[in-house]
Amino acid sequence: MTVPTTTNVTSVDRAKIEKLGATADRIRTELRKRIVGLDKVIEQVLISIFSGGHALLIGVPGLAKTLLISSLSETLDLGFSRIQFTPDLMPSDITGTELIATDKGSGKREFRFVHGPIFANIVLADEINRTPPKTQAALMEALEEKQVTCGGQKYVLEKPFFVLATQNPIEQEGTYPLPVAQLDRFMFNIALDYPSYDDEIDIIRRTTSGYEAKLEAFISRDEILELIQLVRRLPVDRAVHRYAMAIARATRPGQAEAPDFVEEWLSWGAGPRAGHYLVLGAKARAMLDGRSSPRADDIRAVARPVLRHRILTTYHAEAEGMNADRIVDELLFTVPAPDGGPQREEEEKSSWLVRIFGG
Repeated sequence: MTVPTTTNVTSVDRAKIEKLGATADRIRTELRKRIVGLDKVIEQVLISIFSGGHALLIGVPGLAKTLLISSLSETLDLGFSRIQFTPDLMPSDITGTELIATDKGSGKREFRFVHGPIFANIVLADEINRTPPKTQAALMEALEEKQVTCGGQKYVLEKPFFVLATQNPIEQEGTYPLPVAQLDRFMFNIALDYPSYDDEIDIIRRTTSGYEAKLEAFISRDEILELIQLVRRLPVDRAVHRYAMAIARATRPGQAEAPDFVEEWLSWGAGPRAGHYLVLGAKARAMLDGRSSPRADDIRAVARPVLRHRILTTYHAEAEGMNADRIVDELLFTVPAPDGGPQREEEEKSSWLVRIFGG
């Protein structure tokens, strides 16, 4: 079966895309009432939401990860629940459990399923790496299948359904790192850094005063579902499709497309989901910008959050100070792009050549 790579965008769809672009600007403005200096993170979370994907936010404590997610649920007018992952958390604490209840009409006792906190539109999985693998696995069924199983019965989760998980990169003792196969279920791995000097001053000023921001919802559940489907229908130029595939394939050691530095710095590359999410994320980014078709720069904009948890670095890379983000950046300079790609500064280019080939 041949799957078309382009579809016609109707005038009605274009009007919806333009409206979403304006709505996204209002959401960003609204979130800035509570959130300081996380514009790039907010954009990436919105991209994952309107792509219908899940996201993992990684940052040290106090960077407003939890506040961002709970605030976003208010602006999107969606059901929200928070699960604090701890070592004693059980799978039933997430999915729900069957309890014996008495039917008021007949007086008979029967099992009744009590829904857990996973039954929400936006689920905050706080510190997901602090619970054992058995409990993590209960969440993975919901991530992949959009359903939970209890007592042999399957319960479908209400759409839309997003898991936004957080993880602390320090204090790894007593944690249970997510396996690569489970990390791959997350569309984005979003890295949060310390705020700038001015942003931190603003944060301190707000949090030590009586300031309290009230947020307004701008978009309904049904509109979000419609826009997620619209993202799938956006046309993509074949050159952009090939560019996304070329980037994903270039991460794989042993492939003909892999540059020499990939052979040296990566022990494992990204699977087919990488190309899928590169294109889907580029589509959502274009739509949030009010455009009806993604460009190569949209692919580059989502490359880091899509790829950083899908590639495994070697000890040699770590010894040279090359982490996943820097390797992705080198790939974006190396893989030919339909728009010419990013241009490396001469000073940066010189130091890069010396690092790779020796001076």
